[in-house]
Amino acid sequence: MHPLYTNAELRAIEQIAPGHLMERAGEAAAKLAFTLLGKSATAAPVLVLAGPGNNGGDAFEVAAHLAQAGWPVTIVQSGALDGYGADASRALQKAQRSSALFTSAALLAPQAWALVIDGLFGIGLQRAITGELADLLEKLNTLPCLRLALDVPSGLDAERGTVIGDIAFSATHTMTFIGDKAGLHTAAGRDHAGAVTVATLDIDPALHPQAQACLNETSLFREQLKPRLHNSHKGSYGDVAVLGGAHGMGGAAILSARAAAHCGAGRVYVGFLGEGPAYDAQQPELMCRPAAAIALESATLVMGCGMGDAVAAHDLLCAALRTAAPLVLDADALNLIARDPTLQTLLPQRQSGALITPHPLEAARLLGCSSATIQADRLAAARALAQRYQAVVVLKGSGTIIARPDQFCVVNATGNAGLATAGSGDVLAGICGALLAQGWPMWEAAMGAVWLHGHAADVLVARGIGPIGLTASEFIPVVRESLNALVQVGSTKK
Repeated sequence: MHPLYTNAELRAIEQIAPGHLMERAGEAAAKLAFTLLGKSATAAPVLVLAGPGNNGGDAFEVAAHLAQAGWPVTIVQSGALDGYGADASRALQKAQRSSALFTSAALLAPQAWALVIDGLFGIGLQRAITGELADLLEKLNTLPCLRLALDVPSGLDAERGTVIGDIAFSATHTMTFIGDKAGLHTAAGRDHAGAVTVATLDIDPALHPQAQACLNETSLFREQLKPRLHNSHKGSYGDVAVLGGAHGMGGAAILSARAAAHCGAGRVYVGFLGEGPAYDAQQPELMCRPAAAIALESATLVMGCGMGDAVAAHDLLCAALRTAAPLVLDADALNLIARDPTLQTLLPQRQSGALITPHPLEAARLLGCSSATIQADRLAAARALAQRYQAVVVLKGSGTIIARPDQFCVVNATGNAGLATAGSGDVLAGICGALLAQGWPMWEAAMGAVWLHGHAADVLVARGIGPIGLTASEFIPVVRESLNALVQVGSTKK
């Protein structure tokens, strides 16, 4: 498991960990800087930003290593020189004894830097970066060079992934110390942190508390990646019924159903609330019929994709909530629940639970707040939803959050901007339904579906397809390809 720690947990580890942590942090970051600079010409200029606290001490350590290795280093130092603690003061003295040049943000001359290292502010930043430093970051963020953040990009909230104020350092790489942070992987964190490397500083793992969040990875759902027996049939892999497709929105239900079929469900039904087609010409294996003709107890239910808000949709959802069928709720199903106290009562009372997949606005409706409030603390919002509705929650967005009622969270690191397209969520709901139908537990199904969904977008972009102009239907065959590849790898490891 790849744990994610809170600021309080990290400070507690730091207080009890023995040794010279700042020196180790500086050495680790310098090694990464050398690797990054290896692609540049020898003696390429390096800019180091050093703030007034321990993050500045880390920056001084890195600057000293680089200068001693022959790189021309310029340090922009912010804050009073006599205001550092003991470790940071020793690091400052090392930098002062080196060949590094010291200057201020106001006096820094424009230059073509090979690498900019950000050590201005770490996890302790509480207020917006303003004035000369804000102006400097705005200029540096636009430079066509490598940018390395130490611990966390300055101006980024390490727990929430939000920008504190109006600006934060935009890194191409971040080396974070002691343990990883959720804010580097969700909300604005994905745009500001770049490629994240964790330097544990050789701290004994026994000193780390049990984390309440982690990054999503295939090891978390590997036990479900089982090869199929030759002696099996379509009934071995479950039925999925996608219920939605009101007038003018039939495509949403079709997308979800196609995803379920391509991800291994034995049979897939599409129950249309509006006038649906007799069959899907592209995927004739789907069984299309009126929603009222679907036996709700007989399949894994995926509800909400193009469902609309008519009385028939409400009544169908109410009936589904009263069943024991595995249930995925998306889109209009969530909006109906948000508007009706009766449905809000039924959902958490389900003995079999539910898997809900809101985007931020749907989550806001379910919690009675604004989408800005949701995005201000995505982990807290996902946890609140999971607890209130006693459901496994997939809060979609950059760094999708998966939460369960006991408050444990998983942050997903696959995916890219190509997912920001109509129908993408319908495909995800269908993947969830297919995995549930095949017997995956709800928690593992959520993690697996989200990982596969994002990975498909990454594969397509790596192949030169997107992210601009990707359509939801393009994800489906790549998800199938990735799922089969994971099963193949998993079977060879057992």
